[in-house]
Amino acid sequence: MRFKLKPKRRLLTRMYLTSLSIITLVGFGLAWMVNILHAQNSYNEETAQLIAEIPQVAAELREHDLIPDTSAWLEENRKGERYVMASCDDRFKQVWTSAMAVDRGLFDTCERFADIKNDSPPYYLTLSDNRGYYIYMLSVEIAKIHYNLLVMKDAEKLEQEYDKFSRRTYIRLALVLVLALILLVSAAYWGMRPLVRMREELKSIADGKAKSLSDGYPVELEGVTQALNQLLQQSSAQQERYQNAMNDLAHSLKTRLAAVHAILDDRALDQQEVSEKVMEQVSQMDHLVKYQLKRAMLGRKGLKQEQTQLLPLVNQLSQMLFKIYRDKDVQFSARILPLLQFPGDKGDVMELCGNLMENAFRLCISTVRVSAEINDNGEFELRVEDDGPGVAESLRQKILERGVRADTRSPGQGIGLAVCHEIVQSYNGILTIEESNLEGAMFRIRIPL
Repeated sequence: MRFKLKPKRRLLTRMYLTSLSIITLVGFGLAWMVNILHAQNSYNEETAQLIAEIPQVAAELREHDLIPDTSAWLEENRKGERYVMASCDDRFKQVWTSAMAVDRGLFDTCERFADIKNDSPPYYLTLSDNRGYYIYMLSVEIAKIHYNLLVMKDAEKLEQEYDKFSRRTYIRLALVLVLALILLVSAAYWGMRPLVRMREELKSIADGKAKSLSDGYPVELEGVTQALNQLLQQSSAQQERYQNAMNDLAHSLKTRLAAVHAILDDRALDQQEVSEKVMEQVSQMDHLVKYQLKRAMLGRKGLKQEQTQLLPLVNQLSQMLFKIYRDKDVQFSARILPLLQFPGDKGDVMELCGNLMENAFRLCISTVRVSAEINDNGEFELRVEDDGPGVAESLRQKILERGVRADTRSPGQGIGLAVCHEIVQSYNGILTIEESNLEGAMFRIRIPL
């Protein structure tokens, strides 16, 4: 049982690892995108704020006579913080440097920025003072001359803010992963419950406590449970066929063995005749063994494609039964046209006639009659009659079941008539038990052609 559980554990492990890997990959990807979007959003907000504060920036430029005094928008300038900035021409050659930038020795900012200007914002540069800066670029036109204004902010404070935001993002991601793991384990346990139930039911079937899987499985497993139930039914049916075939074979061989004993005890036969008749019975036994094995493999439905001449087989069986019941001096007659054929397999004919005629010889007083014809309804009809005690009407249906016998005084297993009933049903025929004109039982078989 431990060996059977290992595949399930491996399956769960693979499911957990695969699902967690996907969730983790997607989660870290989203966190990385969130951090990038946060940095870009912060850059855009800072840029928008700087644009709103352009009058203050322009005032800084005015102090160095970079723009004419007649520009009207400079009149809106309000005093504020001084900026670390540089002005570049359209070729990113630095043409002006703010006082704070001069104090820090940042005289090559434009040239350094030219190397990264095609990257996506935010722009980060380590400048000549060996400090990191975030660069904000504003395009301005002064006196009809285009300038690229670079505003620099110390990256240390912004990086601390970005790191704090990243930590919060990854902490939230970790919480989401823990929650996802809990939900995944719960979903796996809940999803595997039908499989655990199926395992327990299969164990019950293996122990003989059940015959099939129950209903109520999820829709996704209905196909599996139906296929398993069909397989179990086929296996059970095949096992039953094998069991019945072995029982039927034993029943059929019993009559042939009795015939062999009778032949060996017959002092009227010389050695050659005994050998010939014994070999004839052995040949019949061999045919019966092959027939029963074939029936066990294919079932009755696979054995009804032939036509068998009836009279020679009935005469052969009667000679065998004469040997077995020679003490009774049975008067036997066969009313069958020489060319009349039974619409089925020779093995089936031997089983039918052998069982019915053996019962008739065993239970009769002195007379047995077998007749066959094509009746007025176009059916093949076979009748086996005797002058014995007959069969009570209350037992006529019951004795067609396996294990049920009308005559409990003589040895037997109650198999012969059940076999005949099964054979007739496989040909869509009818087996009835009636009262004979001989005042005994008549077994009537009708098979549609």
